[in-house]
Amino acid sequence: MPLSRRDFLERSAAVAAAGFVPRLPSSELFADPAPAPGFRARPCVVSSSNGIRGVKVAYDKIVAGEDPLDAVIAGVNIQELDPNDQSVGLGGLPNEEGVVQLDASCMHGPTRRAGSVACIENIATPSLVAKAVMDYTDHVMLVGDGARRFARAMGFKEQELLTEKTRQDWMRWKSRLNANDAWLDHDDDLKIKFTTGTINMNAVTVTGDLASVTTTSGMAWKVPGRIGDSPIIGAGQYCDNTVGAAGSTGRGEAHRKTGASFLAVEFMRQGLAPEAALIKTLERVVAMTEARLLGPNGRPKFDLEFYAVTKDGRYAGATLYSGGRFAVCDAAGARIEEAVYLYRR
Repeated sequence: MPLSRRDFLERSAAVAAAGFVPRLPSSELFADPAPAPGFRARPCVVSSSNGIRGVKVAYDKIVAGEDPLDAVIAGVNIQELDPNDQSVGLGGLPNEEGVVQLDASCMHGPTRRAGSVACIENIATPSLVAKAVMDYTDHVMLVGDGARRFARAMGFKEQELLTEKTRQDWMRWKSRLNANDAWLDHDDDLKIKFTTGTINMNAVTVTGDLASVTTTSGMAWKVPGRIGDSPIIGAGQYCDNTVGAAGSTGRGEAHRKTGASFLAVEFMRQGLAPEAALIKTLERVVAMTEARLLGPNGRPKFDLEFYAVTKDGRYAGATLYSGGRFAVCDAAGARIEEAVYLYRR
């Protein structure tokens, strides 16, 4: 969405005071050449399954002519602000010290720009902060307290992200670390929650413009400071306006070692359909998996999920093991579809 000169000057002053040098986004300076005359894509939004509400919101925005990145960020904001979603934003499961640390990244296809934040605390919508990094600085990634201070300078409000529900889950996990410690075990709830949950969302407009965003609270009970794939451009998501966009959820460490989302887009650049590109990406991730994470059959002990959309509107979701699902919205409406897979469960 274009900025007014007044908004830009006001925010620039705030960012400069925080020690950052902003730059004015300019579609004229950064935009890709116009597509061939007569080109029309099939507008589409694809997401991890927890984005079933968000894909409809994002789709309605892109068909109304809004910017695709603004649209997908509005879609993931639904999960970021939902305290009952314990894998993203407000109410996300915390690190081992009981602190919620969030990660997010985004890419804007038409201008080839990207933004990212990692280990940011007390800000419920890291996807919006990532976009602010993209819009107002010459940087791509801010982390930790620097990211939080930047967010405050941009007008984001701090709040406690640990809800009572997530605090109770953290206490149950903490009490069971050592049977001989001073904490009493919670025998009323034997199942300890664990999640690597994330939301990724990608969109293409009727003119073939693309955008992608991924946001997460990361691996539950992680070592403080741990960063998975979500805030890493090319791992948690990647977008090339000449080809397509892709993103991932699941074990971030596996995605990071292969630049998996970038790889998926590169396979599509080579002419592979989205389904085939995602399967080949899964094969590469498996090939790079260390022995301790493989079962006796040589297959990973974890699952992975990928989502992709092409410039002309083809899409796919793929998982390592059968049974995966993903969300999509196009002219036929918002729905959940079965993902292709590498191994039968």
